[in-house]
Amino acid sequence: MKKKTIIIGVALIAVVAITFFLFGGKSKKGAFTLETAVAGRTTITNSVTATGTVEPVVKVEVGTQVSGIIDKIYVDFNSVVTKGQLIAEMDKINLQAELVSKEADLSSSKTEFEYQEKNYSRAKMLHEKQLISDTDYETATYNYERAKSSYDRNISDLTKVRRNLQYAIITSPIDGIVINRAVEEGQTVAAGFSTPTLFTIANDLTQMRVIADVDEADIGQVEEGQNVTFTVDAYPEDVFQGKVTQVRLEATVTSNVVTYEVVISAYNPDLKLKPGLTATVTINVMQRPDVLTIPIKALRFIPDEEQLESIGLTVHNVGEQAPAGKKIVWQKVGTTLQSKIITVGSSTMNLTEVIDGLTDSEEVVTELVAPDPVMADAPRSIMPGPGRR
Repeated sequence: MKKKTIIIGVALIAVVAITFFLFGGKSKKGAFTLETAVAGRTTITNSVTATGTVEPVVKVEVGTQVSGIIDKIYVDFNSVVTKGQLIAEMDKINLQAELVSKEADLSSSKTEFEYQEKNYSRAKMLHEKQLISDTDYETATYNYERAKSSYDRNISDLTKVRRNLQYAIITSPIDGIVINRAVEEGQTVAAGFSTPTLFTIANDLTQMRVIADVDEADIGQVEEGQNVTFTVDAYPEDVFQGKVTQVRLEATVTSNVVTYEVVISAYNPDLKLKPGLTATVTINVMQRPDVLTIPIKALRFIPDEEQLESIGLTVHNVGEQAPAGKKIVWQKVGTTLQSKIITVGSSTMNLTEVIDGLTDSEEVVTELVAPDPVMADAPRSIMPGPGRR
């Protein structure tokens, strides 16, 4: 009987324990947590991102001043050329024929000019002696002036034709490499209102630049001499180095977005950077090494007396205002939060520089973390085990 009573008691205790476990009420809420951070020295940086295009530093488009047929081409894509090297020739037949014609015109006008000059000299001398009329003298002067004008014009025309004949021989204006050839042998080019481009020659592909489009909101932070890193899709694992060499003043407006061109020099010793590649640029607009910093959220912390009292803390100097140019941070001293006036400098998204008011290893309050609400446990049903229905 006694053994039976003990078994029943143990069974009742087990039932009560299982019932409490399955149908227990809500747990108590946790307390507020005060988080702090230690002031320490680090390097803080700010950067501006943009996209741009890789270009040679010196790129010359070679064209022709005369119209005609491309007779011969002596270079191709990627050909290395030197300054003055012959790279193409135009058909010269028409230009040479025009040269012969202009030389003949010049010879004829020269003969006429020399005759009229002698005739004018004689008429002038006779007129001074009043041996010919004013009309005869004026006629001689008119013929002389007209012959002189014709002679001068033919000299100019011959000079132009000779220069055009020189233009038919196309040479490289710089040392470099041909990065584009826009014509073929036998192709006709017309030099009308604009000079047609035949070749594009880059001076030195080891010296490249990136033309980056920087948003108007960021351009105020960009200055010459700032360090730059950038990547290109062709080599996603490589990070290239550069430096800002120019901030151009003219704005570009595209779909109501205002950007400014920033020129970035980039050394390209292994020739990985090719003209036309798209670069993702990061401009280091601010870099301050070994400065005392604290989390920037410490400047935003405002103590709440009621919440702090719930964890046994009191606040000293509640509502204190910082002087102009200063900031307030809070420190935990025993069971009290005390304010401290500091001077801050440069900031990033997460850190701010402390110029004055704090020393290394001092702690500041960053935030008061509220407890997560704990929901009541939902009733649990007992699933039937093997053999149960």
